Amino acid sequence: MSAAHPLVVVVGATGTGKSDLSLDLAEAIGARGGAAEIVNGDAMQFYRGMDIGTAKLPERERRGVPHHLLDVLEVTEEASVAAFQEQARALVEAIRGRGAVPILVGGSGLYVDAVVQDFRFPARDPEVRARYEARLEAEGVAALHAELLTLDAEAATAIGPHNGRRIVRALEVVAITGQPFGAGLPEEGRAWTEAVTVGLALDRERLVPRLDARVERMWATGMVDEVAGLLPRGLERGVTASRAIGYAQAIEQLRGRMSEAEAIAATQALTRRYARRQVSWFRRSPGTHWLPAEAADVAAQAVALVPAAR
Repeated sequence: MSAAHPLVVVVGATGTGKSDLSLDLAEAIGARGGAAEIVNGDAMQFYRGMDIGTAKLPERERRGVPHHLLDVLEVTEEASVAAFQEQARALVEAIRGRGAVPILVGGSGLYVDAVVQDFRFPARDPEVRARYEARLEAEGVAALHAELLTLDAEAATAIGPHNGRRIVRALEVVAITGQPFGAGLPEEGRAWTEAVTVGLALDRERLVPRLDARVERMWATGMVDEVAGLLPRGLERGVTASRAIGYAQAIEQLRGRMSEAEAIAATQALTRRYARRQVSWFRRSPGTHWLPAEAADVAAQAVALVPAAR
């Protein structure tokens, strides 16, 4: 097999089977005399203890394939795209150095693109950031979102009116660089490294029932108990973790502000919306090989796209 394996990237909406395909790919590469290792690109799977709500594969189900960047953060820590980019790229090079194929798997579009594309993060300015954070506290998220709309409507629309942390970051970048925040987002352009990207496609009529059933399984298999166990570890103080879909709703249920039925319904609605955003994000890349998620031979189709696996 080649000494310089391409990076294999598996993307798609939540619930399309990315984890299973990545394992099938790794096994197919192994069957052809090679080796593969998986790098997690799902931001919520970074967190220790956040397992049920993120569909994190238990170690016993990883088929002996090495996995990286799972369970690397406490729930009180903030996930950072810039830190992830550095760690993931180092892992890709290390995996290649071992003569194996690196497989990056995830549905967090910005995180995946930060690795795959030649993308450099704008500088930070703690004073500017602190100023916007103080305004967020004093004026509320709606006021800052309205300001971002006037400065960078594209970023404001993409971020939405509720994510105060990302709105502050966008305003910080605009203030420092004088450029729209969107100018710093990865767009079609130069790749960081040779990569083969496989996307799993599934019609929305087929995907939505899968997503709704998945949320119901989360609650049936202990989602609320998982969240109750994370509260003493500071889940509610976690800027990123506490807002994760399903976790925020389970907190509301535990605090008596939602019934179980309301928490499940809210999580289902947010999951459907998130899946729609994922599809829109990943569809922007013209180089992605889209495969039918439910095809019996989807793994065979995918491995045929990987030159190092032939």
